[in-house]
Amino acid sequence: MGILYIVATPIGNLSDITLRAINALQSVDIIACEDTRRTGILLSQVLPAETKKPRLISYYEQNEAQRIPEIMAAIKDGLNIALVSDAGTPTISDPGFKLVRECLREGFRVESIPGPSSVISALVSSGLPTDKFMFVGFPPKKSGHRVKFFENIAKSQKFLKTTVIVFESSHRIRKTLDEFKNIFGDISVVVSRELTKIHEEIRREKISESIAHFENIIPKGEFIILFHLES
Repeated sequence: MGILYIVATPIGNLSDITLRAINALQSVDIIACEDTRRTGILLSQVLPAETKKPRLISYYEQNEAQRIPEIMAAIKDGLNIALVSDAGTPTISDPGFKLVRECLREGFRVESIPGPSSVISALVSSGLPTDKFMFVGFPPKKSGHRVKFFENIAKSQKFLKTTVIVFESSHRIRKTLDEFKNIFGDISVVVSRELTKIHEEIRREKISESIAHFENIIPKGEFIILFHLES
């Protein structure tokens, strides 16, 4: 019986890859990855040139249902599989949890190789309370659903009083900040982007200041917004 390894990879800075991750990536038979080209580049950078590279197969939201039976069969046949995302820890706002769930149901061994996570990196550098936090991923795309989503977060904070962490894309960051201001008021937020990369940016300011900033520039990259209503 093989093993499914959940392998975290760098979110930007290649030096953040762990020795354990490298060992796992060079020892498995197959790597299931969001983008085989991107993972191929990573392997060429972190594995010794003489190392025989594992077989790469694509694993993303659109082919997840098809891939799960294939991967399960491979593990049953004794092959070791590594699951990686394009960056960071797999299954966090990325496909993968369904595969993990099915492996556990079948009694397969699932082993996590911990490492970089943009959620944790953003949290610990935010200056906001870290004793309790709530990660809610990407908001819904439809406006009505988004407003309801944010309103529910606001209601929950009356009791939970946590640091809230939200993912957002570059083309919706301005709209999200406007919606935040309408629902939460002109609260202080932390907006992070390009974490661990050369152009890392962490802005700590009022929402109104953040909105003004992004009205004058073209947002690039994926964003993480953090706030704590009592901070």
